[in-house]
Amino acid sequence: MLQQRTAGERIFELVNFAFLLVLMAATMYPVYYSAIASISEPTDFVAHRGLLLLPQGLSLDAYSMVFSNNMILRGYGNTLIVVGMGLLVNLTLTSLGAYALSRKSLYYRRPLTLFIVFTMFFSGGLIPFYLTVKGAGLGNTLLALIIPQAINTFNLIIMRTAFEAIPDSLEESAKIDGANDFVILFRIMIPISLPVIAVMILYYGVSHWNAWFHAMIFLRDRELYPLQLILREILISGETAGMVTGAESADTAMLGETLKYGAIMVATLPVLCVYPFLQRFFVKGALLGAVKG
Repeated sequence: MLQQRTAGERIFELVNFAFLLVLMAATMYPVYYSAIASISEPTDFVAHRGLLLLPQGLSLDAYSMVFSNNMILRGYGNTLIVVGMGLLVNLTLTSLGAYALSRKSLYYRRPLTLFIVFTMFFSGGLIPFYLTVKGAGLGNTLLALIIPQAINTFNLIIMRTAFEAIPDSLEESAKIDGANDFVILFRIMIPISLPVIAVMILYYGVSHWNAWFHAMIFLRDRELYPLQLILREILISGETAGMVTGAESADTAMLGETLKYGAIMVATLPVLCVYPFLQRFFVKGALLGAVKG
């Protein structure tokens, strides 16, 4: 028989719901503001004061400028290359490393794991990192955004723990049938751990998509700039005048304001569209690969 909730429990649920509602509104409003601002009439938007709840007029000039600008389109292409190649490298090397560390027969398994975890908390610093990448001949190439970030230690530990949770009997049965380590990894471990793979795709993909700092350090050729670095220039440096042609200086400044929000939405929407497809794997994969105490 279900027990009726007390007055205190009802009050707690009400307060909790109100708090989460306010938190959701505070989180979603910046995205909503950017979307509304990007389709507003530039003159009306600049003149508006206070909270922006509805579009100020209606204009798609910002998106027209964004998609007609070669710099943004090239940045989009560079980012897609980095995300695609980066995910391939990340998933391959992380899977291989996690599988090796998850094998109980691996010599010096614990010291190796501690040595790898050590890199999560200590590094050589930015200057040695820059000199290492430059000395490897990766400077001013897109590989500088992929190879140095090939394996994330936190993601490696998550996948290793997920592999450790798979029963040893499956591996033993496969070895009796003549399977080697590569067959066991790619035909048994990875198919069973698909939720964890989905989490890795989300973690690594978002990391590559949002990356701009390493691009700013290593890339000198503007033709190689990823989307986020171009967006940074637009937002911080205010480099919108070159993107707006055939307009008076006042109109250029006003259109530049909505153009910034249009660029933000163009850079954000792909991640927002992909996340719902991976979200159902997220909790299961994260729990499956949770670090055991």
